[in-house]
This record gives sequence, C-alpha cells and structure tokens, in this order.
Amino acid sequence: MTDLAVIILAAGKGTRMKSDLHKVLHPIAGKPMLLHLLDSLAELGPARTVIVAGDRREQLDEALEGREVTTVLQEPQLGTAHAALQARDALAGFAGHILVCFGDVPMVRSETVRRLTGALDDRASVAVLGFRPPDALAYGRIIAEPDGTVRKMVEYKDASAAERAVDLCNSGLIVAHSDDMWPLLAAVGNDNAQGEYYLPDVATGAIARGDRVCVVETDPAEVAGINSRAELAAAEAQFQQVKRAEAMAAGATLRAPETVFFSCDTELGRDVTIDPNVVFGPGVRVADNVHIKSFCHIEGAHIASGAQVGPFARLRPGAVMEEDSFVGNFVEMKKAVLGKGAKASHLSYIGDASVGAHANIGAGTITCNYDGYFKYQTVIGERAFIGSNSALIAPVTIGADAIVAAGSTVSRDVAAGELRMVRAEQFVKDGWADRFHDTMRKKKEAGKKESK
Repeated sequence: MTDLAVIILAAGKGTRMKSDLHKVLHPIAGKPMLLHLLDSLAELGPARTVIVAGDRREQLDEALEGREVTTVLQEPQLGTAHAALQARDALAGFAGHILVCFGDVPMVRSETVRRLTGALDDRASVAVLGFRPPDALAYGRIIAEPDGTVRKMVEYKDASAAERAVDLCNSGLIVAHSDDMWPLLAAVGNDNAQGEYYLPDVATGAIARGDRVCVVETDPAEVAGINSRAELAAAEAQFQQVKRAEAMAAGATLRAPETVFFSCDTELGRDVTIDPNVVFGPGVRVADNVHIKSFCHIEGAHIASGAQVGPFARLRPGAVMEEDSFVGNFVEMKKAVLGKGAKASHLSYIGDASVGAHANIGAGTITCNYDGYFKYQTVIGERAFIGSNSALIAPVTIGADAIVAAGSTVSRDVAAGELRMVRAEQFVKDGWADRFHDTMRKKKEAGKKESK
C-alpha cells in the first residue's frame, strides 16, 4: 500500500509499568511490542512510517536502528491529537491515506488495517476501528448507526450515562486521507475534562463539517492496549495460546501445550514432539521428526531431522544438532555443532566445538574453551570416543576414531585412531585403610571414656 503512511504514537511515559525501559520496548515472546506492530504493518508496504516519541526517545532510536522509520519528538505532551500532528513535517509531500495507531497496541493485523482503509472507499472521509469488549470499562465510546455510520465519539470522562451504556468502544486507530487528516488534526481543541487534544476529535470534527465517518469492528484481543505488567503478561499469554494452536495445526505434538513457551520466530517442522515444560528463546529452527523432552531451554539453535534433546538440556545460541544426533539430561551446547548421529548423553558442556558424526561424548566431559580473555575451538573427529569426566583444553583436535580415556585432561592434539590417557599415577598401600579405621575407632572410644 504505497498510498499509506503510518503514524505510531509512542510518547507516553508508561508510568504504570514502573520500569526504566520504554513501555513499547517491553517484549512479547522475545520481541519488543513496538516491533510486533511494525512488522505487522510492514506487510502492507507503507510509503512512510513515523514514530512520535517523548520520554526516553534515545531507547526508541536504538531499538529502531536499521529500520526505515522516522522518529519525531512530542514536547510538551498535550494529548494524542497533538502527538499525531507532530508527524506533519516528517510526512511533508505525502498524499494518501494516513493511519494513526499506538505503539502499546501491538497485535493489530495487517488485514485489519486493509479493512479500515478500504472503508474510506465507501464515501467516508474518516474511518475508526471499534471493538466490543466483555467489560467496556473506561474506554471511549462510539455511537453509530447499524450501517456503521458514526454519529458521535466521546471519551468516557465526557460521556453521559446513556453513552457509557453503549458497548462499542474506540480502539484509538483512525485513518483518513492526508487532505482531510491534517486540517482535522489542526482543528482539534482541548475543551474537555482533561484539557487535552484528543485524537477521536478528528472524527468529531469530520462529523461536524458534514462528512461521513464510519466504524470498522474487530476482535477485542487484537486491540488490547498494554499499560502495566499485568496487561503485558496477558498479552504474552494471548500470543502463546495462538502460537501453540498454530504449531499443533501445522503438525507438531505438544503433550502439555500450556507449559510450552515459544518465541515469536520459533520454527517447527512436522511430526515434532515437545514434552512438557519446554522454553524456546529467539532464533530456533526445528526440523521434522525431532523429539524435545521435558525441561529444555533452547535459544538460537538449529535442530535437524531425527534429533533428540533432553530432558533438562540447554541449547544456547550457535548450537547446531545434525540429523539423528542426541543430547541428554544436563547437557549444555553453545556455538557448537554435534554431527550426524553423535551423542552427548548426560552432564556435559560442549562450547565452541565441532563434534564429528557418530562421535560419543561421555558423561561429565567439558570443552575448556575460555582462558579468561579469548575463546578457542575444540574439534572432535568422526566416531571418536571421549571417556567420562574428561576435560578437553582448547584449542585441541581429537582425530577420527580416537579414544580419550575416562578422567583425562587433554591439552595436546590426539591423532586419528590413537588412545590418549592422561591420569596421575595411582599408588596402592596394602592394609593402610584397615590400620586407619582401627586407629580412629580407638581414639573415638578413648574420648568417650574421658568424657564420662
């Protein structure tokens, strides 16, 4: 929609969040709510996007780096209509539809915006987005005819008892052609209970001059605003519920769906099985026929077909599990590749490493990849066997088919097919333990007699 420009209002202080982080940067499923909205609107291909900032503008600028958006400052903050008007210079020369929406209403879908802008084709100069919540609370009300023609829009504080009884509420989203939007915004006054310039008065002004204003309705969940930690949690729960349903519809089995938490970008293949209490961070791709067992945390990892993970495993960014590989309980991987059919069954740390196909990593094995200043690589060849409780001090290479004996600390390369055993010499003292126990028992008995 190259004839569309978007204004996103994000100048509020967000005091109810009680946070040093800008309200619209609080994450839902690992992504700031503002970016959820921007990504949804980007599907429309708007010609320009302007974000109206106020408090903590520098946080917004940092979060938006690399995106084709413009930020402008609202100072002082005199209401939502005043905020939208601050984008006029940034949209100089643009002719087309202008959508005004809110950065703390992140779940708006592109399809809804298409319906809203399409309503302007029905001889309307302004279109507003309405919804009917179970409890209308203190939302502004829309008084409309059955055909969607708006007769009046009123803020809750200024509404009469009869108007408050109406259940059609204003989401705040509004669209008009630039030829209408700017004059209507400029004409908004502040003769109201709060003494602010209200965005809904754009519609009121259009009605007053004889223009048609229409309302398009949508689901309340889509336009739920987030102003507190409780509302943020509700939005997270809403997102997770949708994501779980999508995953199961696409062919994944979630044994206890309510206990599985996805990131916004989690990708699952078909016939994936996810056991209870699994958390996905950003950047996870899971291929077909993967089994992820209970209590795993996976972030920034790629898991190939047939692999098994967990239970109680942690895959950190850069972890790659190739086909039919396996990590078991209390195994952690970071920036490491586990080759086809390779196994690390339990109690291991594999970091900055490459593990060849069908290699076996014994219990308690760690790659010592950090010297306090730099990270180093460990390379383990195909079919190598690393015995339990081994420490591989990087940089080090273990050749194909090599064996590292249990309890070894390996600091030099091991050739292919070689056995490496690095252990302290064992001493045997016959009868020493018997003599020790006998001596200690006698001391204990002597102590008891002296205490009597």
